[in-house]
Amino acid sequence: MNAGQPQGRQVAGIAPTPVRHLYDDALALLLSWRAPNQTQEQLRRGFLSALAGDPMAVSKSGPPAHLTASCLVLSPDGGSVLLHLHGRAGMWLQFGGHLEMGDDSIWAAARREAQEESGLDGLEPLPAPIDLDRHALVGNFGHCTEHLDIRFLAVTPSGRMPRASDESTDIAWFPVDALPSNIAADLPRLIDVGRARLTAGA
Repeated sequence: MNAGQPQGRQVAGIAPTPVRHLYDDALALLLSWRAPNQTQEQLRRGFLSALAGDPMAVSKSGPPAHLTASCLVLSPDGGSVLLHLHGRAGMWLQFGGHLEMGDDSIWAAARREAQEESGLDGLEPLPAPIDLDRHALVGNFGHCTEHLDIRFLAVTPSGRMPRASDESTDIAWFPVDALPSNIAADLPRLIDVGRARLTAGA
């Protein structure tokens, strides 16, 4: 095991040093985030319980159910959404993935994933999460069985030309009222949440 890898489990709710900053940030973020409804509040509490049960829940090398960060990308008017066809999942999704030790925060992880998977430099999510989602994985994801996803929103003109990453088989802008058929079941709701945030002037 090299120096950059987590050094096993810790007790008393303290994360191992290499991921401690992500644990601290996730804890602070979830404690301060005001859920918009009861469903989201139950998810917030569930995410906090996951962290309390195993502080390594901020790492892919932690428990099979662990935190991730994602970013929905909309056009400024909310009329178009940028999605990628995920190679493993076989579905059109927002951008996102696992937290990495080099990420300064959960927000930074969402920004990195959005920039890497869209090919759009300078893509900056809004500061606060817009949504939480807990979902079982379908496809070849190895050790991972469930993602506890903290979701952010970024806005960029739909005229910007994206570039697919190695994890994607395609990437494209879609009108929000003409989405492809093979999308994640929760994606329409997430898009509605993002558009509502735009309307509210987030």
